[in-house]
Amino acid sequence: MNEISNKLKSHFLRLYQMAFTDDDFDKLELKMLYHFANERGVSEEQLQDVLLNPSFEKTEIPDSLDQKIDYLNDLAKMIWADKEVHQNERDLMIKYCRIFGFLEENLEGLVDFLLECAKNDLSVAEIMLKIK
Repeated sequence: MNEISNKLKSHFLRLYQMAFTDDDFDKLELKMLYHFANERGVSEEQLQDVLLNPSFEKTEIPDSLDQKIDYLNDLAKMIWADKEVHQNERDLMIKYCRIFGFLEENLEGLVDFLLECAKNDLSVAEIMLKIK
């Protein structure tokens, strides 16, 4: 098994937090969490270990725009897992966009854009084409 980077561990913990934000951890959200792990070469056992034993000093944010959009897209898809966008999920998404270094005046529009992309199941490549 490969070692999971702190950035990726941080990402999975953010996804897990997002899944609980609406106080209803849906089976689809759990399935999506495992899907995201599988896409990144992380086994079920490794994911469970990250979620149950978050043993690193601080969360890390992605460096590149592509990786930021990739991680935010996962979060947006997690929000759409139950086909509803709750205000507390939206607020958390705004918080993550802020943490990722996006400008305050762009946060609302960015979140709206990313949620629309997730609703339409756009890939990160398709999102990046729209951004650039």
